[in-house]
Amino acid sequence: MLVSYKWLQDYVDVKEHSARDIAEKMTRGGIEIDFVHQLNQGISGVVVGFVKECNQHPNADKLNVCQVDIGEEELVQIVCGAKNVAAGQHVAVAKVGAVLPGNFKIKKAKLRGEVSQGMICSLQELGIDSKLVQKEYAEGIYVFRDQVEVGSDALATLNLDDEVLELDLTPNRADCLNMLGVAYEVAALYEKEVTLPTIDVQTNEEEASDYIDVKVEATEDNPYYGAIIIKDVKVGTSPLWLQNRLMAAGIRPISNVVDITNYVLLEYGQPLHAFDYDRFGSKEVVVRRANDGETIVTLDDQERTLSSDHLVITNGKEPVAIAGVMGGATSEVHAGTTTVLLEAAYFKGATIRKASRDLGLRSDASTRYEKGVAQDRVLAAGRRAAALIAELAGGTIVSGVVEQDILSYELSTVALDLNRVNNRLGMSVSTDEAISFMDRLGFTYEIDGEVLNVTIPSRRSDIQIEEDLMEEVARLYGYDHIPTTLPIGATTQGALTDYQKKRRHVRRVLERSGLSQVITYSLTSPEKAKGFAFEKNQTPVTLAMPMSEDRSTMRTSLIPHLFDVLSYNFNRKNQDVHVYEIGSIFLSNEETLTNQPTEREMVTGALTGMWLEHEWQAEKKAVDFFVGKGILENLFKELGIEAKIVFEQATLPDLHPGRTALVKLDGQEIGFIGQVHPSKQKELGLKETYVYELELDTLLNHEAKAVVYQALPRFPAMVRDIALVIDKHRSAGEVETVIRWAGGELLKKVRLFDLYEGEHMEEGKKSLAFSLTYLDPERTLTDEEVTKVHTEVLKMVEEHVGATLRG
Repeated sequence: MLVSYKWLQDYVDVKEHSARDIAEKMTRGGIEIDFVHQLNQGISGVVVGFVKECNQHPNADKLNVCQVDIGEEELVQIVCGAKNVAAGQHVAVAKVGAVLPGNFKIKKAKLRGEVSQGMICSLQELGIDSKLVQKEYAEGIYVFRDQVEVGSDALATLNLDDEVLELDLTPNRADCLNMLGVAYEVAALYEKEVTLPTIDVQTNEEEASDYIDVKVEATEDNPYYGAIIIKDVKVGTSPLWLQNRLMAAGIRPISNVVDITNYVLLEYGQPLHAFDYDRFGSKEVVVRRANDGETIVTLDDQERTLSSDHLVITNGKEPVAIAGVMGGATSEVHAGTTTVLLEAAYFKGATIRKASRDLGLRSDASTRYEKGVAQDRVLAAGRRAAALIAELAGGTIVSGVVEQDILSYELSTVALDLNRVNNRLGMSVSTDEAISFMDRLGFTYEIDGEVLNVTIPSRRSDIQIEEDLMEEVARLYGYDHIPTTLPIGATTQGALTDYQKKRRHVRRVLERSGLSQVITYSLTSPEKAKGFAFEKNQTPVTLAMPMSEDRSTMRTSLIPHLFDVLSYNFNRKNQDVHVYEIGSIFLSNEETLTNQPTEREMVTGALTGMWLEHEWQAEKKAVDFFVGKGILENLFKELGIEAKIVFEQATLPDLHPGRTALVKLDGQEIGFIGQVHPSKQKELGLKETYVYELELDTLLNHEAKAVVYQALPRFPAMVRDIALVIDKHRSAGEVETVIRWAGGELLKKVRLFDLYEGEHMEEGKKSLAFSLTYLDPERTLTDEEVTKVHTEVLKMVEEHVGATLRG
C-alpha cells in the first residue's frame, strides 16, 4: 500500500510531523514502513510555462521553435521535438540552470542553428514512471488541462513535492489497505481526530428501479449488491489533483469515471465497478456462478475460460464481469459513455481468491476482497463515487439504489480484562489508560469493573480475541516503553542434545580435513530430483504451488546441487574445490503422496582438482578415490565406529565402475563413495570429481565405543611383513578384516604397503603385502608369542579367503 503524505492530511491533521516521523511512529506501532519515497528525484528549476508561438524549425523537419512565457519579463525561445507541442498550451518548462533526474543539468544551447533556452518536459523526464503516465502523454510533452499560473512551481502543481509511504502490511491488517484505515491508525498513534469525507448526493426525481433490476442467485457468495445509475455523464480527463493522487498510489489515470472508482477504492478500501449502461445488454443484473467452459473477454483484452467455482456479473444472458476481479471489455466505460451503472457489492473473499488464483489474475479489487472489506462501507463508498462522478463528470444521479441485501452482520464484542493484560505484558496499565487507547482507536466499550467489553468496528476484522486487544494496548502504550523484568522461579540452562553435539563434531572433523561447508536449496527441479546413484528409484515430492519450475520439487539427493557449486567455482577460475554439506533429503514411495515424506539427514561431499600443491617443493597431489576414502575413515575414527565400517566395491549409476564403493556399517548399507562417471562429468562440464553421500542420522545414532587416547608404549613392538597370494576378485579390505580378527589383542596395526599383479604371478591371482605390528603395552613380547599369533593369522587367511604365502 502506497500512502501519499499530502493526501493523508485530508483525513488527519499531521502537518507538524514529517513523513519520516510518521513512518518511524507507524513502524514502532506495529505497521512496518519499508520506504519513504521522495517523488522529487533531485529536480529543481521547473516552472509552468505558456507556449505563445510554435513554428517549424527552419533547418529541421522534426523540430519546432517555441516562444514560451515562463513568468519572466521576456519570452524565452525553446527548441522542442515533441509532436504534440502547439501554441496555447500550458506546459512544464525546465529553465536554464534547472536540474532533472539523474543530475541532468539544463544549459543554453543551439540546436540546428536556433538558440534553445530551456526544455519543455514530458512527465517521464520529470521522473514519473512510464506505466503511470496517461496514454495520451505516453509520447510527447505533458500539457496542463487545469487552470495553472504561469511561472509557478510545476513540481508542486504535479504533486512532485509529495512523499509516499510504502506500507509492508501483514495479511491481518487489511484495514490499512485504504487511506481511511491508515488515517485511523495515524490518528490513534498521534491522538488526533479523523475527518471523514463529506458525501453530498443530489438526485433527480427519477427512480433507479425504472432503469435496472438486480437479482442475486449466488447469495452465499454475494450477500449484498447495489446498483446506482448516473445519467448525462461526460467522460473525459480527470482533474489534475485526482490524477496526482492516483499516480502517487501507483495507479495510472484513465478517465474521470474510472479514476473516481479507483480513487474511492484507495480511499475506502471498497472495490467498485462502473459499467456503460447502454452497452450492458439488458435492464437486469444477474449475479451467479459461471458455467463450466463459459468465456469472457476481460478489460485487458484477454479471453478467460471460467468454471462453476467462479462468480460472474451477467446481464441475464452472458457474463459482463468476473465478480470482484475484473470487468468485461464489452461493457467498459469509454469516451462515448453517457449513462453509468455503478456497482457497489460485497463478495465472499474465498470465492474471489479462488477465481483470482485459477485465472492468474490479481487486481487491486481482488486483493481487497480476498483480505476482507468493511461491510458497513459498501454503500457509503458507492454513494461517495456517485457524488464525485456528478461533480467531476457532470452526471445526474438517479434517485434510489437498486439492491439485493441479505448481508447481516453483528459487530463483535471482545472482553478486555486489565488484570490479564498487565500480567501478560508485564505492565501496569490503568483502566483510564486502557479507555484512552480504545477512544484513540475509535472503539466503543462498556466498563464492567476491571473489564472493558469492547465493540469492534467492521473495519478491524483482525481483532477477534482478547489477545488481539492486548496487542493494541501494547503498541499504543509503546513496545519500547514496556519495562524489562527478569523471569521469576527456577530456570533451566539451554544445552545441545547428543545428536547435535555429534553433528557439530562431524562439521569440525570435515573442516579440519580441508573441506568447506556449503548450504544449498532443499527445493530443486524435477530433473535434479531424480537423485544420484542409489536414490533414483524414489518418488519425488512435488510442491502444489511452486515459485518456479527450478524450485518445484523436494531434493532426493544433495549431490546434484554440489555439482552446481563446483560449476559456479569453475566459472570463476577456482579449479580446486573441496566441499561438504549436511542437509535433509525428502523421499516418498507413495504415488498419491497422501502421507508425509520421509526426511533423512545426509552428509555429502564433492572433491575435484588438486588436493595438495607445494610450488617450492614442486609437489602435487590430485584428488583421487583414496583421498575421499581417507577423509571418511578419519571421520569414522573420530566417531568411534571405524572398526564397524566396511568399504565394498560396487557398481552404481552415474559412478565410475572401478572406483566406487558402498559404505556399510555393521553390514547395513549407509551410503557410497566414488568417482563421477566420465560420461556424466562430460555432460555436466566437470573435471575428475569424487563424491560421497552417507546417512548422517544412522552414523550418529549408532552405538559407538568411546574414543580413548593412550599413552605412548613403554615396550618395543615387533613387526612382521607378509605377502599373500589371493584371487583377483578378493579385496584388500576383506583380507585385512580376517587378519585383524585372527591377530587378537596383540595385533595393534595392519598396513597394506604393496600390490603386485606382474608377469610372474599366476593367471587370476594377485599379491598383497601387509605390515603387521604386534605389541603388548604391559610387557615385552617374545618371539615365540608373536610367532604363535602370526601363524594363526596365516592359517585363518588361508581358510577364509584362500590366501597363501608368496614364495
